Parts: sequence; C-alpha cells; structure tokens
Amino acid sequence: MTDFATPAPQLNAPAPAFNAPTTHGPKTLADYAGKWLILFSHPADFTPVCTTEFIAFAKKHDAFAARGAELLGLSIDSHYSHIAWMLNIKEKFGVEIRFPIIADLSMTVARAYGMIQPGASDTSAVRATFLIDPEGKLRAMVYYPMIAGRSVDEIYRLLVALQTADANKCAMPESWQPGDAVIVPPPATAAAALARAGEGYDTVDWYYSTRAL
Repeated sequence: MTDFATPAPQLNAPAPAFNAPTTHGPKTLADYAGKWLILFSHPADFTPVCTTEFIAFAKKHDAFAARGAELLGLSIDSHYSHIAWMLNIKEKFGVEIRFPIIADLSMTVARAYGMIQPGASDTSAVRATFLIDPEGKLRAMVYYPMIAGRSVDEIYRLLVALQTADANKCAMPESWQPGDAVIVPPPATAAAALARAGEGYDTVDWYYSTRAL
C-alpha cells in the first residue's frame, strides 16, 4: 500500500529535514548548510554489494571533499552493526570509512526520502543517492535495485556537472566530463533563434549550440 502521509522528495525543492543518530554523533540537515551533501542508503551492513559501494565511496572521499561535498551513509541497522562493519572493512579490505552512517532503525529518514520501495524492499532501504546543494535543495536522485551496485564515479561526475552548470549557466551533454564542451541554453524567442548562428558558438542548429569553458 502506498503511504500518502509522507510526500515523495522533489527535485529542486527543499530536501526533507532530518535529525538522526550517526556513527559520528547526531546529525541534522542543517549541519550541512553551505556544503553539498551526498546522502546515500544501502540495504544492510555486512552484505557484499554494499561493501563494494562503501569501499568505493571511501576511496573517493577526498575527491568529494575537494568539491565541497560531504558523504553521509544510511541503513536500517544499529550503531553497533555500523561500527562492527566499518572495523571489518578496515581489517579485511584495508579501507577506512571516514564518513558518518545514520542508524535509521525507526526508518524515519528512509521514509522521508522515499528509500523504502514497496515491491523492492519493505524493511530495508534500496540503493538510493541524493545530491543536496549548499542551500538545502534536492538537486538529483538516483535509485538502483537491490541486486546491482551503483557507480560512485558517476555520482561524482554528476556532482561536478551540477556545480559546473550552476557556475556557468549551461547544461551538460550525455557523459560530459570536465574539459568537454557544454550546451548553451536554447534561445527563448524567434528573433533570438534567428540570431543564434552569429553569436560565436559551435552551432549545429538554432536549438543546439555548444561552447568551451
């Protein structure tokens, strides 16, 4: 049954507020004001796919931090389970988990963010990732099924693309990488469309122009 009491999170709307216990102490959404936040859920501690994802996030930790982004994990497990799993990853894989993990036993945060997907998971959070900007707006949501691990490199690329688009008032083509040309916003009037060819962009047609940054 669909839970209509909790509205689904919406892109470009304020991210749902939370106040949650984590492995680094209590955390709220307000704690991340002025920074980008990558909030991501996983189904359960001590599971193989989740372990590969956490290792990938941990290895990319410094790259996210260099972009002004914090990492915050979540699963419907206890503090003790999180801590034991973190220690196990360090012992068995040689990777230290330096970011906090929410212990969401009540499923409060998971439900607020739509991490519980009936038909896929009723008691565990699916592989959901949320990119929240420094103003607390939800800028991107990515959901993966339980059986397929997400690409941390793609999440990082998406962060860079959003930041670059914000700074340069542009859009990004498919598989855009830093250094690639970006898309110029299409003209909004017929007169502007007629003038587009002479504006100095790499123009294929009035609606499709690119430029270097």
